[in-house]
Amino acid sequence: MNNKIKLAVVDDHPIVIQGIVSLINNLGNMDVVGSFQSGGELIAFLNDHELDIVLLDIMLPDINGIELCAQVKKLSPATAVIAISNHTERSIIMQILQNGASGYILKNASVEELKNCIETALNGELAFSKEVIEIIAKPSINDLKGRPKFTKRENEILRLIAQGKTTAGIADELFLSPLTVETHRRNMMQKLDVKNAIELINIATEQLLI
Repeated sequence: MNNKIKLAVVDDHPIVIQGIVSLINNLGNMDVVGSFQSGGELIAFLNDHELDIVLLDIMLPDINGIELCAQVKKLSPATAVIAISNHTERSIIMQILQNGASGYILKNASVEELKNCIETALNGELAFSKEVIEIIAKPSINDLKGRPKFTKRENEILRLIAQGKTTAGIADELFLSPLTVETHRRNMMQKLDVKNAIELINIATEQLLI
């Protein structure tokens, strides 16, 4: 048992965790020593246990996987983090790699791809499923532009817009004039090259700006 690869799975859907655990247990040389539905649970576990591999979803209830990856690598540099997600945005893939991830797998990957990616990551190399390799190889126009930078005030207003609050409501809450709120909204729309608030929220959500 001591020679087995110690692995943890983090996903907010229990049925997904069960499926991944079942697949990994069938591989023989890997031992799932923890399964968690939040980032906080994983960090608490890592404080007292060693892990070789963490399979990590991007969207979690308490933190996004990109930020969680950085925390894991800070706490346990030797642990290899592989994102396993439905998100196909190249910008998200690149962000989590920049935070120390050893690979990225889409959830429709085969068992063989999963096994190969784990072994590749343990060898200190970057590991990707086939579709992710294709995504990385073909950056979009938005990828080439880079991730936009929002100011602290813009981030505050963006979150309130996402909550469905009106310009007047946002102005009251942040002690700003409605004109100032609208100016910030226009600036954010220009940065993301969108035409309305719905597109603004959709793109900001995809790029994990919210």
